[in-house]
Amino acid sequence: MTTPTLELAIITGLSGAGRSTAAKCLEDLGWFVVDNLPPALLSTMAELGHRSGGAVSRIAVVVDVRGRAFFSDLRAAVAALDTRGMQPRMLFLEASDDALIRRFDHVRRPHPLQGDGRVVDGIGRERTLLAELRGEADLVLDTTDLNVHELRAKIDAAFGQPRTHRLNATVVSFGYKYGLPLDADLVADCRFLPNPHWVEELRPYTGRDPQVRDYVLAQPGAAEFLDQFAALLHLMGEGFAREGKRYLTLAVGCTGGKHRSVAMAEQIGARLGADGIGVRVVHRDLGRE
Repeated sequence: MTTPTLELAIITGLSGAGRSTAAKCLEDLGWFVVDNLPPALLSTMAELGHRSGGAVSRIAVVVDVRGRAFFSDLRAAVAALDTRGMQPRMLFLEASDDALIRRFDHVRRPHPLQGDGRVVDGIGRERTLLAELRGEADLVLDTTDLNVHELRAKIDAAFGQPRTHRLNATVVSFGYKYGLPLDADLVADCRFLPNPHWVEELRPYTGRDPQVRDYVLAQPGAAEFLDQFAALLHLMGEGFAREGKRYLTLAVGCTGGKHRSVAMAEQIGARLGADGIGVRVVHRDLGRE
C-alpha cells in the first residue's frame, strides 16, 4: 500500500504583510492551517499528518515573531524535516515600510517588536531578524500594491493544485522609473537596446504589438541576449529543482516598462515554457504612463 504524500507549507514574513490573509486563502484551498505554531512542533504536525492515512494531506503553518524564542528554531526544524525526506515550501510575505506603517495605523495596534519605540523601529528590527530566512524562502510575495483579491490569486496559483516537481516562473516586465519589483529573484536590464519610444511611429504601441516586438528583436545583441539568457535560466532551473526551489520571479526592465521589457519578457516566457517550466508573464507597468 502506497503511503499518501504529505505536503507541508510554512507561511512567514513581516507583521502586517498579509500572513493571516494567506493562511485563510490556503484554508479555502483545502489546506489544514495552524496559526502561530512553535517551530519545534513542525515534525509533530508532519507525523500527525502521516498518521491520518491521507485524511490530512496538506498542512500549512504560520510561524512569526509572536513565537519569540521559538522563532529562532525554525531553520533547525526545517533542516530536521529535510533529513526525513520532507521539503516544506516556505512562503515569505513582505511589504514596504510605508505600507506596513499605514496598515498598523489603520488597525491601531503596535508592532510586536517596537517595544517603547515607534512602529517603524519594530519593522526595522523584524526585517533584520528575518533577512536570512527571506533568502531561503521558496516564494517571496511583496504585498505593497496588492489588494486582497490579487493576493488570493497569487496564493491560488502557487498552492491551489497538488504539488508538482517542475519549476514555476513568473516573468515580470517593469519600468525602472517606477522602481524595481521587490520580490524579484533575478533582474534582467534591457536598456542596452535602443528605445522604441524615440521612434515616432512605434511610440504609441507596446512590446506586445508585432511592430515593436520585431523592432526590438532585430537590434544588435537582442537575439544573442535571449539565447544566452535562456541557457543560463535552463542551468539555474536544473539547480533550483535539485535544491527543492519551485518558484522563480524574474524581472525584465526597461525605462518605462512599455516597449523593450514587455517584448523581451514575452520572449523569455515563451522560451521558459518550451523548456518545460510553468510560466506566467505579467506586465506590471504597462498602461501606467
